[in-house]
Amino acid sequence: MSYTVLARRYRSQSFDELVGQNAISQTLQAAIDQNRVAHAYLFTGTRGVGKTSTARIFANALNNPDGNAEIAKAIMEGRDTDTVEIDAASNNSVDNARELIANAAYRPMRGRKKIYIIDEVHMLSTAAFNSLLKTMEEPPEHVVFILCTTETHKVPATIQSRCQRFDFRNIPVAAIAKHLDAVLKGEKRKASGDLIMSVARLANGSMRDSLSLLDRLLATGKDPLTVEILQDLLGLPEREMILKLVDAIADGDAGKSLTLSADLLGRASSADAMLSALAERFRDLMVLLTCGDKTDLVDLSEEQRALAIAQSKRFDPAGLVHNIALCEAVGKSAKNSSFPRALVDALIVRLSMAEKLADVTAVMTGAAGAGAAAAPAVATRAIPAKKA
Repeated sequence: MSYTVLARRYRSQSFDELVGQNAISQTLQAAIDQNRVAHAYLFTGTRGVGKTSTARIFANALNNPDGNAEIAKAIMEGRDTDTVEIDAASNNSVDNARELIANAAYRPMRGRKKIYIIDEVHMLSTAAFNSLLKTMEEPPEHVVFILCTTETHKVPATIQSRCQRFDFRNIPVAAIAKHLDAVLKGEKRKASGDLIMSVARLANGSMRDSLSLLDRLLATGKDPLTVEILQDLLGLPEREMILKLVDAIADGDAGKSLTLSADLLGRASSADAMLSALAERFRDLMVLLTCGDKTDLVDLSEEQRALAIAQSKRFDPAGLVHNIALCEAVGKSAKNSSFPRALVDALIVRLSMAEKLADVTAVMTGAAGAGAAAAPAVATRAIPAKKA
């Protein structure tokens, strides 16, 4: 028996199960309840946020009000006769559009509406879009179009103006983590809270990406799943070593910082991965210092949050902003450099020597005159907080 991936097995089957798109699901339900269903919709958003799932759920709610299980299954699997799914990436010609228009004339066999879900609609050719214009503006009363796209700017304004547009947001990390926890329970597998949170963060707002990554982790056969397994699988920098590197930078110990970064570079898949992890850590510390210990803007487990709060006390917000900017600049430069390692090592030393460099700047600006001292001193202020 073939294996079905998690993203398909745990796909939302009703409006109540949609994750992170409450406003859209409530609006679509209300439209059905009030008999105010439009003839065309445009669902836009990044990949894996629920556009196609919502289109199927909407079609099921519209055409299957009694909740017939057989009809619901056919719609959710994309094989219902009255809910036609079209992949515009492979059916993008004007002939495909004309065939769709011709078939739209036929009434639905058992449902209230004939629903056309056109996925990746931005892939249609200009001629195909032009063919659809008239039908999109004045379709048969029994037809509903649902256009799904990740690239709205490629959909002609003439098409967009004929649709009700819904913008799907990236799903919050906390919502993804909660869903992943439910999936793991359904699979009867265990995972640490840190692992679940790490997978949710790596998904960048995409539920499908998070489930695909969880599928890869489950395929390792290890139980329970841990952050260390994730790091080995993806070649990510080890979290504990990143924390040690940040501590060494706060201590102003350039030698230890270089040694730790060298070890990290040997374990990470790339220098970019290490710099991204370092910048992300600085970002968490900055947010905790700026917004307070209880802020929801930092997605960490309780244990990791406590460690981050303690570590944040060793820095000041302005210095952390500077650190993040340096990581970003060096990351970009290293990609096009003949000596990327030299740039990364120089960055680590620069971060570790921030306090000394700020002291030198203060002396130089002081010699230049009191009036000019304030601005440069702030721009290169000490990044770690002064030791007691």
